[in-house]
This record gives sequence, C-alpha cells and structure tokens, in this order.
Amino acid sequence: MLPYTPLPLRCCAIILVVSASLLPTSASGQTPNPFIHIDQFGYTPEALKQAVLSNPITGFNSNLSYSPPGAEEIYLKEVETDQTVGSFLIDAWQNGDTHPASGDQGWWVDLSIHETPGRFYLDDGQGHRSAEFTVSTDPYQEVMQAAGRAFYYNRCGFEKKPPHADPRWSDDLDFQQEAQCRDVSDPLNQALWKDLRGGWYDAGDYNKYVTFAHRAVHDLLWAWEENPQAFSDEWNIPESNNSFPDILDELKWELDWLLRMIEPDGSVHIKMGSANYSENVLSPPSLNQDPRYYGPVCTSSTIAMASMLAHAALVYRQIEGWEGYGALLGTKAKACFSQVLPAFESNALETDCDDGSIVAGDADWDETEQWNAAITAAVHLLDLTGDPTYNDFFLEHYTQAEPLGGFWGPYYMELNSALLHYTTLPDADPVASDAILGSFSAAVSNNWNDFYGQSDGELYLAGMPDWSFHWGSNLPMAAYGTLNLLAARYAVNPSAIGPYVQRAAHHLHYFHGVNPLGMVMLSNMYEVGGDFGVNQIYHTWFADGTDWDHAIDSPYGPPPGYVTGGPNKDFSVTTISPPSGQPPMKSYLDFNTGWPDNSWEITEPAIYSQAGYIRLLARFVTGDPGVPIDEVAKGQQSDLRLFPNPASSMVLLSSPARHSGVLIDMLGQVLRTIPEGGTHVDVSDLPAGMYQLCFPEAHLPMSIQR
Repeated sequence: MLPYTPLPLRCCAIILVVSASLLPTSASGQTPNPFIHIDQFGYTPEALKQAVLSNPITGFNSNLSYSPPGAEEIYLKEVETDQTVGSFLIDAWQNGDTHPASGDQGWWVDLSIHETPGRFYLDDGQGHRSAEFTVSTDPYQEVMQAAGRAFYYNRCGFEKKPPHADPRWSDDLDFQQEAQCRDVSDPLNQALWKDLRGGWYDAGDYNKYVTFAHRAVHDLLWAWEENPQAFSDEWNIPESNNSFPDILDELKWELDWLLRMIEPDGSVHIKMGSANYSENVLSPPSLNQDPRYYGPVCTSSTIAMASMLAHAALVYRQIEGWEGYGALLGTKAKACFSQVLPAFESNALETDCDDGSIVAGDADWDETEQWNAAITAAVHLLDLTGDPTYNDFFLEHYTQAEPLGGFWGPYYMELNSALLHYTTLPDADPVASDAILGSFSAAVSNNWNDFYGQSDGELYLAGMPDWSFHWGSNLPMAAYGTLNLLAARYAVNPSAIGPYVQRAAHHLHYFHGVNPLGMVMLSNMYEVGGDFGVNQIYHTWFADGTDWDHAIDSPYGPPPGYVTGGPNKDFSVTTISPPSGQPPMKSYLDFNTGWPDNSWEITEPAIYSQAGYIRLLARFVTGDPGVPIDEVAKGQQSDLRLFPNPASSMVLLSSPARHSGVLIDMLGQVLRTIPEGGTHVDVSDLPAGMYQLCFPEAHLPMSIQR
C-alpha cells in the first residue's frame, strides 16, 4: 500500500453524533448544520431545487433543536466569494406538525429560480449553514463513476491494482482457488471440480448467488437502456477507453461468471461460497485460501439465468463488436428456459433446494418468485427471438403476476419493467397489453399508498410506506423513484409526467442528504463532494478493526460509492438505540460491528441495492458519455432512432412511432406530444439543453444546441 493521502477538509464524522464540537467541517473550514438538508452533490440549473430544514421532536437526536430565522428567509451564498447571491422564503411544513416517519418538524425552501452555475451553500443568518452543493449541467457524473466502481471493487477473482484501483483500496489476485471449485455434496471428487472464477461478491460477504444477481443484472441493463448517455467509458476500470460503455464492460464480468454456472443440459447451480462461517473471512480478499464450493442445480437459479441472459442478449447483440457475445447469451438463455420449462408445466418447482451447506444467504425462491422470473424471461425471449412459443407461455400465465392483481410495488422491478415492455413489442397481444397498461394506470391513478407524484405529506419529499423501512430499505427507496419514472415513460397520465419525474428526483436527493439523518447514503463520498455521509459499511474486506473500517478514524475507510443498506425499523438487537426504538426513517446507525451487534441489518451493501440506485441515478445524469452518439443509439432496444442529435430546429425519427409519445425537459415537463405514427418534432423554439423523447417503445435522450 502507498502512504495514505489525507482527504480534503470536508471529510467529516457523521451527523449521528450529538456533540456540536464533533460535527463535520466543510471545504471552506466552517461547520455545516445537520438540520439544513440539501442534495450535497447538487442540481442541474433547470431542476427543482428544494431544501428541507428540520427540528427533531422524537428520535435519537431529539435533545438537539433547530429553529429557522425569524425573518423567514434564508440566504444562498457562493462558496468561492462568500457573497450572497439570493434570498429565499421559508415555508412551514404542515403548519408545524411533526412528520411521523421521521419524528421531525420541518420547513421547505424552494431554490429553483436560481439557475446560475457555481458552488453554493445556504446561510440562515444565525450562524448556521448547509453543506455545499453545485449547480451545473451534470452534477452527478462523478457520483455515477463512484457508484459504478463499487462493482469493480466487488469483483471476485481479480486483482485491484493501480492505475485502476486507488492505492488505498488495492489488492492482489484473490480467490484463485475458484478455478477448482468443489461440489459441496462431494468435495473430494476432483472429477466434479469446476472453474467458477469471476463475478461479484454479492454483498458484504464473499459469496456469489445466481438468484440474488437477478435484480442487479436487470436493473443495470435497464439503466443503460433507459439513458445510455449517462454512462461513460471513463470509469477507470481495466476495460475503460475501449469504445464501449463501462457499465456493459462491468456487467460482462458478472455475466461471464453466470455462464460458467450453467451445466451442459441448461440447468444452473444456485450459488457458490464457503462451507463454514470461519472460512474465507480475512481482509483484504487476497488473503483467503480456503476451498470454495458450488451448490446444486435448482429450478430457481435456472429460470433466473434464462431471464438475465435473455435480457442481456438483447442489449449486447445490438452493439457493434459484441454481436457474437449477444448471440451466445441468447443461446444459453433459450437452453435454460427449455430445461426448466417441464418443471413449470408439471408443478415441480424446487423451493427448498439450497440446504445451507454453503453458509450465508438462503438463495431459494418460492413458487411466486420463480413464476415472476419465468414471465420476465418469456418477455425478453419473445423480444429476442420473435418465437410465438414464448408469447404463448406469457399469455397463459401473465395474469398470475402480482402487478396484475393491482400491486405495482418496488419488490419485483424486473417483472414490472418486463410487463410494461411487453406492451411495446410488435407481437404483443392487444388484450394483454390493454390489461397490463390498465392495471398499471389504475395503480398510479388511484395511488392507494401514495407511491406516485408529488406528496405534500412527506416532509423530506421522498416518501415510502413505513413498512418499506426494513432490512435493505435503500433498495425500495430507489425503486419507488424508478416506479415514478415508469409512470412518466408510459404516459399513464400525460398531464402528471412532471410530478412523476420530480418525485423520482426527490428519491435521488434522499440518497444525497435530503433525509432525516442528513447523510449521503453512499460510503466515503467526501472526495466526490459530500460533506456528511456514510463512514462504515458491513463488508468483510472493509470490516471493523481493519485499515478500511472507518472513513475518518481509520487509515483508508471503505472505497467511495457503496450504497449502504438503509434505515431498518425492524432491527433485531433492541438494546442498541439507534437504530432500535426510532421513527422508521431514523432507524439507522453508522457502524459495522458483527455478531452480536448485527450491523449487517443496517449497513451491509448489496449488488442489487447498488444497481437499483444506479438505475435511478442514470435518469438524472446528463453528461457526454465519452461514446459516440451513433454507438449510444445502438444500445436502444427499439429500432426507433432520432437524428440529428444534437439538433437545432427539427428532429426526425427513423421510423414511425408505434405509440404516441411526449417530448419532456429535465424537469419532466411535457413540451410536445408526438402522435402515433409521428416522424418528426419541431424544436426550433426550445432553448439549448438536454431533453428526452419518451415513447413506450424507446426513451431517447437528445440535446438541442444553438
């Protein structure tokens, strides 16, 4: 390891401390107030910018207090000059009521009118200031890179060395023993040893699971398809600057391992890892030399594989240079689906296949989860092949999917996305399409659980039901945002597209500090622009007591960008408060000690939470991806293209739109409607900037230059 380089002064202890003397210091040397909440990375100039001020009434910090200035306005100051550039009114939330989910009183401050780029902070005139934030055309590009590189640091069977790994988080080649991975049921039989190198550590342990990869792979593929311009070829991973977006390079690392888990007959091993809790628990990963084992083939892992590979084949086959890889993925997807189909037809699905011989997570799926994956797989296979067999399977079974019963919730986003995508396919059955869109429209319009659109009932603007603040709550927090983006994309209510996009943006801002904790919910983001944030995560490499334990109190801390688990109102150790005994949104503690403290229930990262956050973030990243526009277009799943891009007066579509669509700005405001069969859009009167053409069959980013 090279000597540690001190982090900038904005590095800080998290706000869960109660001593004001221990609160963090910003880059300017002043202490931000933890009760003035702002997106610590920033906003685009045209974005809705809404700060939240809070006063804790209940919860761990209720011995502290905050009152806004009596003048009922707050000042925006430029960091470089410390000059005031604007003042903004403070509005009391709900007439001073206490927000039940957080235990806080609060106030809102709308800064949207300020569009001048720069770096700023809020000053209440009472000696209190916010964290710093930027206003720029692309405030999240570095955030995306940090979040994407978390997958690189979670690569298994790969050395992390400079220049691609920061010296603070470098390591030698790890888990070389996976080239001779053993059958856990017959470990001494060398004829059964397999080469199962690669893939990602699933979460905080070093194990790897096929079923747990399902959500992560789909979300990352959708993130690329929904906005390819969000992804650069400059993440500084080993594959960077190869003219392909790094998100697809990183996904390929996981897909290559998944392919190794497939037997010649198309069946799939469910997971691999260690046989005892005492094995392979050293930090850093390269120190671990204990044997690794693979588990049995299962119906759950086989249908999960068919689903993931079919979707991936659709993406990779359309990118020049990767057509062959896409074809391989498609061939394997079809083989896996064919292998497991008899089990679905004969009601012989295995729900207790993982017997725990490989320790840690139970990778089994119940029958509902397996049917959900089968319906998802059928959609992608139909799209991939046009084979009516897959349409027949879908039409026979789609009505048993949970969303068709009315609950379009955050827990099966891969299924939600596939069902809606089905309605855009040329071979889609009209009756089924109407049923799907009708069910989704009803869920969004009725909004029984307040999932969709702006909500005055949420102090922190990004709300979800209390029952979603469970183990791993940051995954549904991201998913509720993405659900709103799906409502916007599929034009469920064209007049409400703006509120749907704004609600999604608030969920992103939640991750960036607009939450009751005042924390960026990603690890060690101080060098990326955060002033308050996660310092500790439950991860075997970055474990308690190691050099990577704590971003402030240890030599290195964890790498930037890991999405932490999130508040958990059901935390099992009731003697540790917080997180126990708190309002749902405050059920969190920045710690990473193991048993019996069970910090994994709060701070463990996971590839699916990481991918869910990246999918949400991608919608709001607007920068140049470092890949030519014509290459980006090849990532779109539809044959619908636009040109020229950038445009100045008229945008043409490569083929008539199969559905009506809308042109929206980055706030989600509808600027144009495009009729079914439309082929061109007049943009001559619109200002320069980033826009999106949204059709159910494609979501096309575009820019206007003057």
